[in-house]
Amino acid sequence: MVLTISQKVLFIGDFGIDDIVALLYAYYSEEVEIVGVVVDYGNISRENALVTATYIQNLTNLFEVPIISGADRPLTGEIPTYYPEIHGEYGLGPIIPKIKLPPTELENFYEILTIINRYKNELVVVNIGRLTSLATAVVLYPNILSTVKSIYMMGGAFLYPGNASPLAEANFYSDHYAANLVLKHARNTKIFPLNVTEYAILPETMIQELNTIFQKRNDPVGVLLEPIISYYSNWYKNRNPSIKGGPLHDLLTIWAVTNNNSFQFTEKPVKINTDNGECRGVSIGDFRPFKELANYPTHTIAISFDYEYFIKDIFRTFSSGRHLSNKES
Repeated sequence: MVLTISQKVLFIGDFGIDDIVALLYAYYSEEVEIVGVVVDYGNISRENALVTATYIQNLTNLFEVPIISGADRPLTGEIPTYYPEIHGEYGLGPIIPKIKLPPTELENFYEILTIINRYKNELVVVNIGRLTSLATAVVLYPNILSTVKSIYMMGGAFLYPGNASPLAEANFYSDHYAANLVLKHARNTKIFPLNVTEYAILPETMIQELNTIFQKRNDPVGVLLEPIISYYSNWYKNRNPSIKGGPLHDLLTIWAVTNNNSFQFTEKPVKINTDNGECRGVSIGDFRPFKELANYPTHTIAISFDYEYFIKDIFRTFSSGRHLSNKES
């Protein structure tokens, strides 16, 4: 028997459909072990996201993985804009979880510190939503990011069109102060921008084939994939008929944790524009060949990936039937 050493991941997400697919991928993967889930506002409200996180926890029976209540609005104090037309009210497309949480607010943000202290340099932080919670952790615990193994974040658009504005990507745009603060203090960070994640589209035939596999084995978790990805992809296709489906930005980011060799990276100084004008949230990378002229930190930016292997490996992982609860560490 081959012993698989899984990567311990603190998952921080805003629970849109691509976040959910990323979380389900981790559930089936032998190589990723989720040790905590931070639930943020973003594509849906934090209130609804907590319902969805609890729903998924009940489906997977992973009650030992703590659900941590994160930010419910950006550092700017602005009221967030949600996107039910893209992700559904609960980040599950047409699915409405029949779960009611107690009306009292869940305040357990300190659990982030508990998890990081427990795993330290074994821990990979995967931030695939807004950066507000991670920025808050930096403010509360200034040295917190220096102890983790690495940080993977989905965000930004370098020399590429944005999706929240003509220039800016949604995670960086929605809380530009938080994004800039994190990138100013974080080290050993890999950024997965729209340039790359826009191509992480799963073929419809593959989704249908997986759905058949899930139904045959009466898998209540896997059968979520087809309805939520179809809902998501239909929105993209209605907007742009030439597209083959909805890009799963967050799935690609968490997949990268154990598949670095399938990416091409470059190291460049990066900062986020914190103005509130047309350039709000723009990810500024200094792509000049002389990095010493930039006065902001250098980060690793993904610039391409092996799409064919990505599709093959995602299919293998979801079709395997292996569940997180059966992993060996």
